[in-house]
Amino acid sequence: MAAEPNPKNFPVLSYVLARLPSFTAKSPSSSSSVPPFDIEQPPSSSSSSSSSSQSIEIVTQMPHLTQPDVLASMTSAISDVAETRSILRTLGPRPDHESVDKARAKLSEIESFLSESFEDIALTDAAAKDEKRRHEMDQEKTWCESVLKLDEVHASYEKLLKEAEERLVRIYESAEKNAAEDEENVAAVEVNEEVVGILQHASANPVDRVDLSGRKLRLLPEAFGRIQGLLVLNLSNNKLEAIPDSIAGLHSLVELDVSTNSLETLPDSIGLLSKLKILNVSTNKLTCLPDSICRCGSLVILDVSFNRLTYLPTNIGLELVNLEKLLVQYNKIRSFPTSIGEMRSLKHLDAHFNELYGLPDSFVLLTNLEYLNLSSNFSDLKDLPSSFGDLISLQELDLSNNQIHALPDTFGTLDSLTKLNVDQNPLVVPPEEVVKEGVEAVKTYMGQRRIRMLEEEEKKKMEEEMEQANAGWLTRTTSKLKTYVADVSEYLGTNSPRDPYLERQL
Repeated sequence: MAAEPNPKNFPVLSYVLARLPSFTAKSPSSSSSVPPFDIEQPPSSSSSSSSSSQSIEIVTQMPHLTQPDVLASMTSAISDVAETRSILRTLGPRPDHESVDKARAKLSEIESFLSESFEDIALTDAAAKDEKRRHEMDQEKTWCESVLKLDEVHASYEKLLKEAEERLVRIYESAEKNAAEDEENVAAVEVNEEVVGILQHASANPVDRVDLSGRKLRLLPEAFGRIQGLLVLNLSNNKLEAIPDSIAGLHSLVELDVSTNSLETLPDSIGLLSKLKILNVSTNKLTCLPDSICRCGSLVILDVSFNRLTYLPTNIGLELVNLEKLLVQYNKIRSFPTSIGEMRSLKHLDAHFNELYGLPDSFVLLTNLEYLNLSSNFSDLKDLPSSFGDLISLQELDLSNNQIHALPDTFGTLDSLTKLNVDQNPLVVPPEEVVKEGVEAVKTYMGQRRIRMLEEEEKKKMEEEMEQANAGWLTRTTSKLKTYVADVSEYLGTNSPRDPYLERQL
């Protein structure tokens, strides 16, 4: 029926309307022979079987539609649609496009004719003769207007359906949100009970591992700091906004994972975890790390990626001397502190997707570094330290998506390097054709270039020394000549004593 909404365009509305009682009145005689309308099980037929499959599909996608309270709210929200649908069932289906165009054209023709006919009647005595024709025209006009009006009503109904579908979707989303909150509250109660159970068990028994990941936990009780002997604490994938200071009481803690939470700060007391070896605070909202983290001198792995850090603590390299893996990718770090060069144990450093504009000269002291990712610092990273080749253990290097024009002259001395990515850089040295040949070709090119530069420097130095030597000889010769001339001048002077031998007569 034309008045029924298309399930493909209005799936929720169609589902709800299908569960409304029929608006067609039933006579007493027919009521005994026709079974009553079941809003949950519409009559079975070829058309209703298709409707049933569509209902099953939408209920699968939107399971809350089967809840009586949700269906009742939706039914109340579409009373205007139900009433309009009932009226349209009486008025009939929507006229097709061609009929509407014909009615519109015919109406224009009739109005034009009637207007001209009125003028003619006023000028002649043929009023009686044209009366019949005018009556026919009025009837045709009424029919055309009814067609156009019916089309207009159906058009308004389409708009009404769209608005109703949007209302039902909002109702469903609200119900879904309320259900999610209810589930979350139930989960919170379950988590609280689990936390209490863990604390009670730990008070009488040794506990070395606690895993509360993915529990939607919002708060960590202070009592956790009293679990003596705890080695591993996993609080990842929760909704924690703070870590209590009492965590400092976990003196034996070796691994702490608080990744994927909503932490904006870490407590200063974290520096008292002197035995901590693995700390994962990635995917939070940290804008800085407390200076006290430098006192976690046993740290081997530190993951602070996917935060909002703009810098690292000044002394981080001086005190985290055992750190082997540092992950700081996806932050807003502008520069590394000079102390980073003191991390002599560091083997793995990932700093891609930051705002690094360079590396400190001390960076080349990381002689045990094997993996380095500085990619995607985009317009900020333009240069590398001139002594970059001192990173003798470096095996993998990613410099892609930066603004580096030339690799350092010492690059050819990176003997351990086996993987290199310099894509998306305006590289001039080495040229593109060398880069395409691979890392060995790049090292060879840079090595030969370095040798040529050293030879040129040596040649230039020798030339400068020769020039200096020649200049010295000339200076000494000139000095002797000046002395001789001075002596002669002194002898020939008027006041000079005369030599008796030269004065004697020949």
